[in-house]
Amino acid sequence: MGLEGVEPSALMRDFLAECGGYAVVDGGFATELERHGQDLNDPLWSAKCLISSPQLVRRVHLDYLEAGANVIISASYQATIQGFEAKGLSHEEAETLIKRSVEIACEARQIYLQRCAKGCRDFLGGGKTTQRPVLVAASVGSYGAFLADGSEYSGHYGDSVTLETLKDFHRRRVQILANSGADLVAFETIPNKLEAQAYAELLREENISIPAWFSFTSKDGINAVSGDSIAECANIANSCNRVVAVGINCTPPRLIHGLILSIKKVNNSHLVHENQVLTCDENVPHYKYNDIVISGDK
Repeated sequence: MGLEGVEPSALMRDFLAECGGYAVVDGGFATELERHGQDLNDPLWSAKCLISSPQLVRRVHLDYLEAGANVIISASYQATIQGFEAKGLSHEEAETLIKRSVEIACEARQIYLQRCAKGCRDFLGGGKTTQRPVLVAASVGSYGAFLADGSEYSGHYGDSVTLETLKDFHRRRVQILANSGADLVAFETIPNKLEAQAYAELLREENISIPAWFSFTSKDGINAVSGDSIAECANIANSCNRVVAVGINCTPPRLIHGLILSIKKVNNSHLVHENQVLTCDENVPHYKYNDIVISGDK
């Protein structure tokens, strides 16, 4: 979208204005892959399809665009170098697949916009066309998502996992995703403030040039799932000028409103909130459905 040199908060502000004040993000990616017959009972979860069914990944992105999404999120939530290597892939192959997750989403956007332009030309007889704005977000799942042991829904990684551990784990993946053609980086299902701090420091240390959003998860409507105050988590996001939106995902809908109000008290970014969850069980590796809105209301 030609975002080079665009100030992060201005990008989101202008994007939301173009969308009419709020933007709709795509829904449950794994849910759709399963609907098409994919078995995702795998440590890689939806990232498994980057290896076996990349054409289906593209199709699901297109389906969400056709349904009206303004933001599509890459199938990289559980795509890690360590995870791919555990499947027998080389380091180079793992990096290529992570980059490919964003490229596939960008390809879907291009196909969709070309279809829209053609449809408008056919209808209007070749006059000037307008297109719905679409951003591609590169998804980064938590360390617990890689572990695939439910800890992404508890935030309890053990005393041996330090800030430096998390930065070392995420660093190369964030570098790749940020340079793969995405418009922003979506740090999703953040379970604790330690991981949020790791992300914020990585964005600064690596001089990531594209904006980011932080999305936390909660069980009680007051704290992140780890027990860390949601306000403290939001303050960490607020400390990093690359973070343009903060919010909640994978959280029971009844808790969303209160959490958003808590975030608004301490954070001046735009809001990201997920308003539907059908399955929420830390013993089940993943939620089944999501529906996210980015609001222009600060």
